[in-house]
Amino acid sequence: MFRKMRRFKQQISKEECTELLKTEKRGVLSVIGEDGYPYGIPLNHYFNEKDGKLYFHGAKEGHKLDAIKACDKVCYTVFDKGYRKEGEWALNVKSVVVFGKISLVKDEEKAKEICTALCRKFTDDEQYLAHELKTAFPRVQCLALMPEHMTGKFVNES
Repeated sequence: MFRKMRRFKQQISKEECTELLKTEKRGVLSVIGEDGYPYGIPLNHYFNEKDGKLYFHGAKEGHKLDAIKACDKVCYTVFDKGYRKEGEWALNVKSVVVFGKISLVKDEEKAKEICTALCRKFTDDEQYLAHELKTAFPRVQCLALMPEHMTGKFVNES
């Protein structure tokens, strides 16, 4: 069902993919949008190692949710900032592509857990977190992506 990587010599391990999902803060969620057009949206994510799912948050309505309600199959892509070797112009980048099915998180306690984990990925300011949970949380819809297939690769851009 899922293709093998064509450039398999550049493939990184599942552990490296997991580490990338844990440490990087952002990626692009791609859905099948209106009239079959792809729709990719940059999002913050939280990867929960315990259940193996990626979690997101956003508004309770909009293009993204309409697309997800029509088709739950998605792709999420994450890549690191990369690095350059001394004296070289080429960037060395790791990326991971996750295919899976996404669903709305309906349990309020689980949604609070997700929002808290996402916030703590960016700041340890507990006052800010409490304020956001009080003021913004009622307007938030959390999403859970259950990976079905994941590949990652290391690329030297030269």
